[in-house]
Amino acid sequence: MSAPSQPAEAVARAVDQVADHATDHDLTVACAESLTAGAIASTLARGKGASSWFGGGVVSYMSEVKFEVLGVTPGPVITESCAREMVDGVADLLGADLAVAVTGVGGPDDEEGEPPGTVYIGTRVGGRTEVVRRDFDGDPAEVLDETVATAIEVLLERLG
Repeated sequence: MSAPSQPAEAVARAVDQVADHATDHDLTVACAESLTAGAIASTLARGKGASSWFGGGVVSYMSEVKFEVLGVTPGPVITESCAREMVDGVADLLGADLAVAVTGVGGPDDEEGEPPGTVYIGTRVGGRTEVVRRDFDGDPAEVLDETVATAIEVLLERLG
């Protein structure tokens, strides 16, 4: 078995920092995912004491799930407004204090007029929602890995 890569170690450290913050402040965390298909939830669940702070997540790969479960307005889903509605929807649905959501194009082809690597990351911290756009390079697996790492980093930055 090979040693974990530096990026994987950095993600694990970031998750542990989210875990510490949530535990210290008695907060719960939730996520809503599209292109990452559960990878963020899986990553968060590996954090220290996750059963006490990680409420869960919604994998909304199909647009209809975004619309029907998370309350996203029907229409294009690779948008800032979709990420905003996803993160607010999952926070409300799961009663979470902190939430992160991602939507975007993993590739290899364009979707909704957006090129592969286009990702919107929504966070909700303290009742305040913010969305950032990132443009990643690489094949679909690399875009997914970058999205997971960056989503956790963005959430952690918001806690600072």
